[in-house]
Amino acid sequence: ASGRRAQVLAPVPRKPTPRNAWRRSVRETGAVATKGQREEAMAKPTVGYLGMGIMGSAMANRLIDAGFDVTLWNRTTERCDPLKAKGAKVADTPQAVVEACDIVFACTSDPESARKVVFGEGGVLAGISAGKKYVDMSTVDEECAIEIATAIKSKGGLFLEAPVSGSKAPAVNGQLVILAAGDESLRNDAQPCFDVMGKKTFFLGEVGAGARMKLVVNMVMAVNIEALSEGLALGQKAGLKGSDIMAVLDEGALKCPLYSLKGPKMLEGDYAPNFPLKHQQKDIRLAVDLGQKVGQPLPVAAAANEVFKAALAAGQGDADMSAIFEVVKR
Repeated sequence: ASGRRAQVLAPVPRKPTPRNAWRRSVRETGAVATKGQREEAMAKPTVGYLGMGIMGSAMANRLIDAGFDVTLWNRTTERCDPLKAKGAKVADTPQAVVEACDIVFACTSDPESARKVVFGEGGVLAGISAGKKYVDMSTVDEECAIEIATAIKSKGGLFLEAPVSGSKAPAVNGQLVILAAGDESLRNDAQPCFDVMGKKTFFLGEVGAGARMKLVVNMVMAVNIEALSEGLALGQKAGLKGSDIMAVLDEGALKCPLYSLKGPKMLEGDYAPNFPLKHQQKDIRLAVDLGQKVGQPLPVAAAANEVFKAALAAGQGDADMSAIFEVVKR
C-alpha cells in the first residue's frame, strides 16, 4: 500500500506536444511538414470544453493553440465567440459536445453548476455512452465529484476529476498544477491535454482525493491572503509604508509568489480578477465543511471565512480575492 501511495503521488513529467513541435519548426524555419508529422497531428483526440469562465476559456484557448480540434459550450453562448473566431466549434448543449468529442473537459464555478452541467436537460449524462470520457476540472466537494463519477460510470463512461492549482495567469501560460483522481487510464488519455494546460499533473488515486487536495490548497491560500491583508493594514496604520512592508517580506522566509504578486496590487487598489473573491470564499467554506466532516478543527480558516463573507457582503464578490484587503483595512 505504501509503495502504491508513493507511486501515485509522483508528479507526471510534462511532455512536448508533437503537433506544436512541427508547427513551431514550420513557423521558424519555413520547412514543410512531412506526411508522418501531419498524420501524427491528425491522430490527436477531438476535445470538448464546457465552461468559458476565466479558467475554462484560458485552458480551452491553449488547447486550440496546440492544434486540438475543440468544441465549446457555455451557458451564455457569446462567451465562446473569441475562441470561435480562432477556429473552435460551438455546440448548443453539453450533450452535443459529449456526443461529438473523444474527450470532454469541464470547468464550472461551484458544485451546483457542476451538477447542472451533468444532470440538467441536454447535459453531459445524456450524451454519455460506453467508452465516453469526461474530465471535470471544477473545484467542488468530494461528494459532488463522487456523485458525478457514479453517474458517468453507470452508463459505461470514464470519469476523472482534475481540479487545478493556479489562477488566470498560470492558466493562460500553461503553468497550472493538475490534481487528478479517478480512472487512471483516462488520466493517461488526457495527459497530452494536461501537458498543454499545466506544468505538472499529480495522480492522487480514487475520486474525491482531487477535490480534497484542492480544498486544502485553497484554504491555505485564503488564510495567507487574509494574513497579508492584516499585516499591511496594521503596518500602514502604525505609520509604515506598504511598499517597505512588501520589500521586507520579499527578503525573508515569507517570500513567496502569492505575496509578491498580490501585495503591490493590493496597495494600489488593483483588484482586477484573476481568482474572483466569491470563488475563494466558496472554497474556504467547503474546506471548513470538510474539517467538520473529518473531525479536524480549523479555527484560523473559519475566522478567515468570516472575513471573506464580509467582503462578499460588501460587494467585492466579482473582484479578485485580494479585495479582502478593502474590508480588513477599514
